[in-house]
Amino acid sequence: MKALPPRPQSHVVILGGGFSGAALAWHLARQSTRPLITVIEPRPFLGGGLAYSSEEPSHRVNVPASRMSLPPDEPEHFSRWLAHDGEAERDPVAVWRNGDIFPRRRVFGRYIAEHLAPYVETGAICHVRDHASAVKCDGDGWIVTTSNQQIAADMVVLAMTHPSPGVPAALAPIADAEGFVADVYSGNALGSIAPEASVLIVGSGLTSADTVAELDRRGHRGRILAVSRHGLRPRGHPLVRGEPFGDFTSGPATTSLALLERVRSTLAAAETGGVNWQSVFDQLRLQGPLLWSALSPDERTRLVRRLRAFWDVHRFRIAPQVEAVLDRRRAEGTFDNIAASLVASNDDGDGLAVTLRRRGQRQFETMHFDAVINTTGPAHGKALHANPALGSLADAGLIRIDRHGLGIETAPDSRAVGPKGEPLGRLFVAGPLARGTFGELMGLPEVARHAQTVASQIEAQLCVQSAIEVAR
Repeated sequence: MKALPPRPQSHVVILGGGFSGAALAWHLARQSTRPLITVIEPRPFLGGGLAYSSEEPSHRVNVPASRMSLPPDEPEHFSRWLAHDGEAERDPVAVWRNGDIFPRRRVFGRYIAEHLAPYVETGAICHVRDHASAVKCDGDGWIVTTSNQQIAADMVVLAMTHPSPGVPAALAPIADAEGFVADVYSGNALGSIAPEASVLIVGSGLTSADTVAELDRRGHRGRILAVSRHGLRPRGHPLVRGEPFGDFTSGPATTSLALLERVRSTLAAAETGGVNWQSVFDQLRLQGPLLWSALSPDERTRLVRRLRAFWDVHRFRIAPQVEAVLDRRRAEGTFDNIAASLVASNDDGDGLAVTLRRRGQRQFETMHFDAVINTTGPAHGKALHANPALGSLADAGLIRIDRHGLGIETAPDSRAVGPKGEPLGRLFVAGPLARGTFGELMGLPEVARHAQTVASQIEAQLCVQSAIEVAR
């Protein structure tokens, strides 16, 4: 009997080589199906992305190293690598008083890159240093266009980085003014800010905290004011970490109000039992996917609109080294954060004038600053317009923003939802862009788990495809 010709390998193209895309590629390269894997990522190495390619020494991971890992089933994987690499000895500040290690972000990026390097060197993973400019359907597959080539793919995975922050409308008049920083991650964005400059930071989340730490590291000693609608600052880590506390999945809440009441009662029980509040939110994070799925679409939207800011500051905590900088600056009287809404702005010759209204007050207040820094966070709702590859899919009617404005509408099996409301067979979404479906997909442990899940789903689909071709 004449042998059948070998079946050509399936080709999976991943758009985005930050942690989401790199973790997915790593899992795929280790599977038995071993498809051809191409990752389109303009940065020189895979795994760094926006978060973990920063060269700024004050930018640290936000959770202890013992809770960060490429393989989600091995929580100590990164910690073991750190011990072998000797990073803690080179950066003693990374080790906090309780023994937890918070290394610089670029170190975690290097850890990911080193684990992908063998697959890149052998050709199991092809790293194309470029941007994808368009994706179009081509029969049963796809054509991905970059600046200098077209790549045929059997499957495409959308694993892009977070979109840049949008400039608030009230700041549009000064968007082109000297002293305005639209995106702190754009080059040497803070390099021109003088040591004694008065600074307004718009936003008070993780990026805002990192900005204060970086300015301080650069020798800045002027006045810094952070402003946001709620005036909430990210919380810190406990000195002694406990086990996750509470039960939110036995008869899960079906409304955002009921969920809020359960959180409050669990926090009260934790306090009575001498358990820190962080343990309650750790449990919420672990049980988050089930809690999210128990809510109706309207209740999910209500939760995002009304409670997201409160969730973010408790869930996404700052490294203690960064928290110490904020506490010291506040004690010195050179840092404050307030709750206020922006009203207007202009460059009046005496600096950048920003008019705001403090929460609970009617009168407007105008302040002058030497620099205004935008840290409002990724403009997830505008992701399709900001990225040309996503825009090409949206223009063709193949993808759309989820109803909560968090990312791309995604089916429970991580495939993108098509124009008829059905999952597209060979288009997947990995990482934060899928969080409208999965709820919590911003923390690294959740993203790592999702990358593993998407890899398994792709492998299963490739096996089915292979069986069909053999049957023919």
